[in-house]
Amino acid sequence: MARRSTILGRAALERKLKRMPVVAKKLIRRAMEQSADEIVALMRSLAPVDSGALRDSIGWTWGRAPSGSIIAATVKSSLGSELTITIYAGDDEAFWARWVEFGRQDMPAQPYFYVSYRAKRRRVKSRISRSLTKAAKQVAAGG
Repeated sequence: MARRSTILGRAALERKLKRMPVVAKKLIRRAMEQSADEIVALMRSLAPVDSGALRDSIGWTWGRAPSGSIIAATVKSSLGSELTITIYAGDDEAFWARWVEFGRQDMPAQPYFYVSYRAKRRRVKSRISRSLTKAAKQVAAGG
């Protein structure tokens, strides 16, 4: 006769696992906002300033970017569609954002956009991973 195994504390474990996505979303959302602010600040510091329209058009938003902008990164979380953040530059007033980034035949490139994203990418991934670990520890501790 086979012995049936039981898990001690199974009900408590199930409660903690159900609570995990709520805590994780909150901490990951905070980490994503902080990372987006850092990337946007670096982009703005590297962007050439003529009229200031290009610098002022750089930003981030939850969801989709404004029309007419170029997108540096769209990060989608597997925890839910509400955790999609987009970093962008350019708008209807600063439509030349793409030309500044990549250059034209009569104008050399002045990279500010993808350079910033690439410089911060590893740090962003680490920050989000740490926030997920922190969420798991909080849930396990009962907090």
